[in-house]
Amino acid sequence: MIFQRFVILYKEDLQNKLQKSIFKLVNPDDMKTHNDERLFNDERDIMKALVLTGVKQFEIQDLETPEIKDDEVLINTAYAGVCGTDHDLYAGRPGSAAAVPPIVLGHENSGIVAAIGSNVTNVAVGDRVAVDPNIYCGQCEYCLTQRPELCEHLSAVGVTRDGGLEEQFTAPASVVYKLPDNVSLRDAAAIEPVSCAVHGLDLLNLRPYQKALVIGDGFMGQIFAQLLQAYGVHQVDLAGIFDDKLQRNKELFGVTETYNTTKESIPSNAYDVIIEAVGLPQTQAQAIEAAKKGAQVLMFGVGPQDAHFEMNTYDIYKKQLTIQGSFINPLTFRDAISLVSSGKMNIGGLISHELELEQVQDFLDGKISGVSKAVVKVGA
Repeated sequence: MIFQRFVILYKEDLQNKLQKSIFKLVNPDDMKTHNDERLFNDERDIMKALVLTGVKQFEIQDLETPEIKDDEVLINTAYAGVCGTDHDLYAGRPGSAAAVPPIVLGHENSGIVAAIGSNVTNVAVGDRVAVDPNIYCGQCEYCLTQRPELCEHLSAVGVTRDGGLEEQFTAPASVVYKLPDNVSLRDAAAIEPVSCAVHGLDLLNLRPYQKALVIGDGFMGQIFAQLLQAYGVHQVDLAGIFDDKLQRNKELFGVTETYNTTKESIPSNAYDVIIEAVGLPQTQAQAIEAAKKGAQVLMFGVGPQDAHFEMNTYDIYKKQLTIQGSFINPLTFRDAISLVSSGKMNIGGLISHELELEQVQDFLDGKISGVSKAVVKVGA
């Protein structure tokens, strides 16, 4: 009898422990960061999204909140920047890759982490983050030779997968970066273009003695003007077509000389470093003309795919010029965040317009004028 009683008590104790273990395994509060809360809620939340449905066609749609994989992060979008790549994708032209409608654009994003996959360790729910949109395969010739920006299978948030012009989006944890407390979510939506400029300068050999010229007074040109100074170049000049932008950069952002090319010419054979940040044949020709002996010319501006410009090839030989292209932003996102956090880059001062989702199409159609940089306020 004693033995039977012992067996009964042992079985009851084992059953209680097993029930507690099972409850612990399926506790909904413990599973929220593992994307398994769907076990307890068959209906997914509905969110608002701006969907590109065709060439120059947007629709505001109600979509289900995206699900995350084990290595992904779900982000409540705060701000999404809009840039030249979005103009191209909207018009049916490729950006860093081709966008196939229906798709949600937005590759310059900031937000707050809403959920994380089971394998994610670099961010936590509630973190303020910015997202590097570019995702590399890690297996092609270029990835394996430390040139991932040239990846044969490049994908990107807001280009080949849904991006930040919706209330929530997902991204691989490997491209999600926690923000310092002193970087606002509004400014963080412009970190991606800063990281692209950082990559461009990393391809050059910069020295303090050099004299640099930036051609283009748009957002990227103004970014380069600040960035060259942050890199220690002692004189940075700016050429463009808008007097107000040129004067503002001279007064507030440390530019030495400015040239309005609708009224005056850029000096010839005068600069050690030239950043072409427009992408038009005439400005590319101006960049070559402005280069002195031994100069480096960064062709950063993105023009039409069929555009060509003429240059004197003998000048390239005689002046021993280096002409460098630059594509996207491999492994420079953390540097860009640090430059903004340190105060060496003032990107907030360059953001001129804050839009709603409903205004994006008007902006891309050219119906909103005077824009230096526009960001879309998607969430709180």
